[in-house]
Amino acid sequence: MGFTGHAEAVQCTYDPDLVTYRQLLDVFFNRIDPTTLNRQGGDRGTQYRSAIYTHNDQQQQEALAKIAEVNEQLSKGLGGVKWLGRRVVTTVEPCGNYYLAEAYHQRYLEKGGRFGRLQSAAKGCNDPIRCYG
Repeated sequence: MGFTGHAEAVQCTYDPDLVTYRQLLDVFFNRIDPTTLNRQGGDRGTQYRSAIYTHNDQQQQEALAKIAEVNEQLSKGLGGVKWLGRRVVTTVEPCGNYYLAEAYHQRYLEKGGRFGRLQSAAKGCNDPIRCYG
């Protein structure tokens, strides 16, 4: 249950001429539950905490602004019934040392991932954001 202090995270490399940091934040918040502490889906423990690790002050400010925006939406009931009355618990922290997961964790979604939904262009996935392209 998260005894190492590590968090499962994804290091994202992107071309800012093709996608903005703000767009990445939008996708992040649309794909997770930012209101549940130390849990995503059925996975529980501090290693599953919701966090954004930033590389510079601009990213930090954009992430904090997005959290404020989502909290504003939640306060108006725009997050849907399941998030009613909740607030974002996602933290924003400076990126520190990043360690690759063990080999069996690599390319998880390409191998079939959750619910057998392949997420690889090579396997016919056409999701707008994929783990592998």
